[in-house]
Amino acid sequence: MANPLQFQIQTDSDIPASKQLFDQIQFAIASRRYPPGHRLPSTRQLAQITGLHRNTVSKVYRLLEETGLVESQAGSGIYVKAQGHEGGTKLGSPILDQYPDAYQIVQKSIDELLGQGCTLSQARELFLSEIDWRLKCSARVLVTVPERDMGAGQLMVKELEGALKIPIQLVSLEELVGVLELTHSGTVVTSRYFIGEAEAIAAPKSVRVIPVDIYDYNQELVKVKNLRQNSCLGLVSLSDGILGIAQILVHSLRGDDLLVMTARVDDTYRLNALIRSAHTIICDRASYDITKQAILEAREDLIRHPDLICSDNYIGEKSINLLKRELGLG
Repeated sequence: MANPLQFQIQTDSDIPASKQLFDQIQFAIASRRYPPGHRLPSTRQLAQITGLHRNTVSKVYRLLEETGLVESQAGSGIYVKAQGHEGGTKLGSPILDQYPDAYQIVQKSIDELLGQGCTLSQARELFLSEIDWRLKCSARVLVTVPERDMGAGQLMVKELEGALKIPIQLVSLEELVGVLELTHSGTVVTSRYFIGEAEAIAAPKSVRVIPVDIYDYNQELVKVKNLRQNSCLGLVSLSDGILGIAQILVHSLRGDDLLVMTARVDDTYRLNALIRSAHTIICDRASYDITKQAILEAREDLIRHPDLICSDNYIGEKSINLLKRELGLG
């Protein structure tokens, strides 16, 4: 299916064009539409696509680089930066100095696995699974997000606990330093939006950080693209951050020809106002039951029953599978 997110800039919007472009590229990276190693369009190409000045595109690229999401390679271009475990590791000299036979043991073990018919990828998976399985009992899994957007963290915790079947602790980025002072092992999980901040805190503690990709909302965006002009779209979530980026994405697709209303699911007043106005409502899984119940309670006052669409995921399926492997759970 074609990607409905095509870096569309609404020139008559109150939202600065640079912010529109930055948010759309950040979403493309966070949802893995632009995976690590992906080469971004040149400033000339992106200027032609969006109609923006090349200086504006360059400014957006510099901000993305400062945020730690992309890196510039001289003479080559701008690339999505690998984060955490994605960068790969090699045996370093301190380990070899302490265990001089370690490298030969690893080589011999890999050669024996290859001799049995395993691929390098399968051998890597076997090593990671065994090592992480032995670490799992003492490890803690922490989800971290900024305090201003704990709703996104709550969504991540709900999905990870359901998928991994282990307890997950939610910690704000502001409290992460203190929490890591009290632990000697563990895994910090966050979305790519916050990976730079999380790694800066966790790296000195020798705690690994694993970024997860958020769901790309492709199906929902296709439905938004096909909504009737001048209809009202309601967005409901636990997270202010999700509501903010959702508005940007909808705006990039439809401009001002849709009326968009948003509500946190715990804001009863705004939720009820949204239900009475919206023709279509999109909500996250954690907000679905409350939103559905609110619609049922208001049904006698509704001229029309809004079409309720539930986004079943916040974290991408590949990231869930990766975490299972990294933690030795599957």
